[in-house]
Amino acid sequence: MTEERTLLKRARAYDEEALGELYDEYAPRIYAYLYRRVHDTQLAEDLTGEVFVRVLQAIRSERFWHTSFRGWLYRIAHNLVVDHYRKQPPAPPLELDERLVADLDSPESVVAERLSHRRLRSAISRLTQSQQHVLTLRFGEQLTAREVGEVMGKSVSAVEALQHRGVAALRRILEKE
Repeated sequence: MTEERTLLKRARAYDEEALGELYDEYAPRIYAYLYRRVHDTQLAEDLTGEVFVRVLQAIRSERFWHTSFRGWLYRIAHNLVVDHYRKQPPAPPLELDERLVADLDSPESVVAERLSHRRLRSAISRLTQSQQHVLTLRFGEQLTAREVGEVMGKSVSAVEALQHRGVAALRRILEKE
């Protein structure tokens, strides 16, 4: 953790090497998070770049993160996703292009897995936006409840309650199907 603190201190001093190291460390995670939210590779790449542009702007204007740099990055990414969807008219979600990954898988198991994934995606889409966001950050991005709270602007207990209600609702939806 002290190594990251040193790196962040150097980044605040606008050390280009430190900024590059932070980008190399966090860009793949931020991209994965954004891709899970927008389901579009080009848009996720563009938004990832915009996250780091905003980081540079914040450093230049001396508006730094307060507690968790990682949480701050996810908060910026979340805000960019919200802004993107606010600008877009509602559209039906596109199906992912799922292809056979290995020849060793039987067609039956591949179909069963696809149906299972489709069923889970459908069930998740029926949760509230807040529940979807908490579950994405907690399980998809593996953030702690504290970090999720920082990203969402909620207390740890509120995050844990949302997570609990989201998992319970997901269980009820899947049991009904």
